[in-house]
Amino acid sequence: MTKKKVKPGSNTIALNKRARHDYFIEEELEAGLSLQGWEVKSMRAGKANISDSYIIFRDGEAYLFGATIQPLTVASTHVVCDPTRTRKLLLNQRELASLFGKANRDGYTIVALSLYWKNAWAKIKIGLAKGKQQHDKRNDIKDREWKMQKERIMKNANRG
Repeated sequence: MTKKKVKPGSNTIALNKRARHDYFIEEELEAGLSLQGWEVKSMRAGKANISDSYIIFRDGEAYLFGATIQPLTVASTHVVCDPTRTRKLLLNQRELASLFGKANRDGYTIVALSLYWKNAWAKIKIGLAKGKQQHDKRNDIKDREWKMQKERIMKNANRG
């Protein structure tokens, strides 16, 4: 469910639409990514997928786990490309401590929401998330459909 290159002039590389469907996003934060050269080239070509990615903490650092960046076919042969490697997130100590404390609460996790360019830097938007139950998902769908139906009714009422 990851969407690549929303529009040609857009800075968005990849979106994780599934995250907003499966989780309540309580807080969002922007982080930098530590990338290798071939990963940057592949991301510029739109070959990134963050649909199943989440954030893990190891040795006081935050890492992006589960993101896939497919290498280009014309990539250099002397570099070993691992598409699913764990990538370090660039956050300051205050942000790391805050996220670590919030993520350790029951039912909370940190998921990747979107991957985008900010000037020349690759950034990732991460969110503190709490899992949705099946009935919560149904309620969201029902609310969304009712909203669309209301708009349709109002549009038709304004015509007549």
